[in-house]
Amino acid sequence: MNRYPLWKNLLILGVILLGFLFAWPNLYPQDPAIEITAARGQAVTDSTPAELKAALENAKVPFKRIDRLEGDKLLVRFPTPADQLKGQEAIEGALSERYRTALTQSADLPGWMHALDLRPMSLGLDLRGGIHVVIDVDMEAALEQALERYSNDLRTLLRDDKIRYAALTREGEAIRIRFEDAASRDAAEKRLKREFRELMIQAGGDTEPLSLLVTLPEPEQKRIKDFALQQNITTLRNRVNALGVAEPSIVRQGERRIVVELPGAQDPGRLKEILGATATLEYRLVDTEGSIADALAGRVPAGSRLYYDRQGKPILLKRRVIVTGDQITDASAGFDHQTGSPAVFVSLDAQGARRMREVTTENVGKPMAVVFIENRTLTQMVDGQPVKTSRKVEEVISVATIREPFGRRFQTTGLDSSKEAHDLALLLRSGALAAPIQIVEERTIGPSLGQDNINQGFSSAMIGTVLVLIFMAAYYRIFGLVANLALIANLILIIAVLSLLQATLTLPGIAGIVLTVGMAVDANVLIYERIREEIRNGNTPQASIHAGYDKAFSTIVDANVTTLIAAVVLFSFGTGPVKGFAVTLFIGILTSMFTAILGSRALVNLIYGGRRLNRLAI
Repeated sequence: MNRYPLWKNLLILGVILLGFLFAWPNLYPQDPAIEITAARGQAVTDSTPAELKAALENAKVPFKRIDRLEGDKLLVRFPTPADQLKGQEAIEGALSERYRTALTQSADLPGWMHALDLRPMSLGLDLRGGIHVVIDVDMEAALEQALERYSNDLRTLLRDDKIRYAALTREGEAIRIRFEDAASRDAAEKRLKREFRELMIQAGGDTEPLSLLVTLPEPEQKRIKDFALQQNITTLRNRVNALGVAEPSIVRQGERRIVVELPGAQDPGRLKEILGATATLEYRLVDTEGSIADALAGRVPAGSRLYYDRQGKPILLKRRVIVTGDQITDASAGFDHQTGSPAVFVSLDAQGARRMREVTTENVGKPMAVVFIENRTLTQMVDGQPVKTSRKVEEVISVATIREPFGRRFQTTGLDSSKEAHDLALLLRSGALAAPIQIVEERTIGPSLGQDNINQGFSSAMIGTVLVLIFMAAYYRIFGLVANLALIANLILIIAVLSLLQATLTLPGIAGIVLTVGMAVDANVLIYERIREEIRNGNTPQASIHAGYDKAFSTIVDANVTTLIAAVVLFSFGTGPVKGFAVTLFIGILTSMFTAILGSRALVNLIYGGRRLNRLAI
């Protein structure tokens, strides 16, 4: 009685040994490190480690060693975080044009662990240090941009189909198109409804019967907002990757907010400057026939628009854009070979290259302008409170004559400095934001504070575990020691699963582990009290053990299933720290049921199974 077959004992032992194997990497310390990747168009070669070594030695920065990683990457390990920062500065100063750097931490694992792809669990921002920002996306501006885009598309369609209209104007959140006769209105309504099925197009009503009112229905507004949010997430992720931050977290929060967490980053000023920037370029032909004097007087020629350069000089440009920043596939900063001034070398996608080649072929000898567009956030004090406003700046940075046709790759000059060229290239590579953003919350956690959190969390977990171990051993004797072994196995399995899934451990996650320790022991307490009750009722020790585990099983399952449901709900609807707590709670419940029921019973069976017993040490 009370015996497991050999295969079941071996299975339980195998699971625990595998858990110990997957948890083992967490015993190794984390080294401050820099992850090196090749810039676009470059490659990490066999000579790259020697170049990195030379750059660090020239800057007199101590380092441990240089490791080669999968995916054509290198990892430079340093003794201290201060050496890590100095090393990044040295590498970027000597090799910034060819390689990109990302601050990270990496456990110094032996080779056989790398061969088995064993890795320690990831640490969250509160344990590792870094920057946490919450970004609000301006959805009203996204709708405004969509209406402006639809206005241009409506004009183009009516003009191409030769449908005469008197005026096309914006009226709040709608577009009104006025016609001179009912035939033109009817023809336009039929054509627009067929081409723009997503818009609501209806007659202007009794007040203006010879007009059409175009509005965005609710489904289209929702689609535009969702697209703006997702596009901004993609753009921010590209910018963060270009900034050189390892393991960033960029997730959606609600209907209009984005949470960005950058472990290891410690420069919030630079982060806000890059994340919030919305710079892009537009290429337009110069209107050489229109009168600038008439434009300044308010009589802008149809099909043209008045701009100013950085010196304040007015320039008349064609309204139709040749290519925009959305069609740029690559951009790199450099210097013009003839003048030595800062420049950005631009590559276009297939559609943009075809459009650029067509326009430059038809307009050789004519001037073309480059328009720099940026949304700048200004902070003003209103009634003693800081109020942020967004202002769109459009200025001509370059006007050059088209000497010969060109298409996919060319350069743009007229920038103020090499830093502006570098930042503009970064923004063009990552893409333009679909809607303006504003940072509404910002927290910076230093690496020393993260280490303090780790120490405090580890201490709390250890103190809680030791107290539980002492209580169980003193109160339940041998059975208490069995529960203690099961509890230790449970902690190992939790860490193993976190490492295997590469789940992120946060400070609330440590709280979830401490809570799981108590819940794991609670299952053993239910079993042991049931065994004691059976003994008091006069049952034999073997029968009491069997009845204790069998009859307590349903109670344990019911209690843990309800807690599992709570953990799933927390993970589904929670954000940030709440998710971290839910993950460890969910994993801990599953592992505790395995160790408390199967693991502890296997040990009890090995100790007492098949023996004639007069009493139990419980």
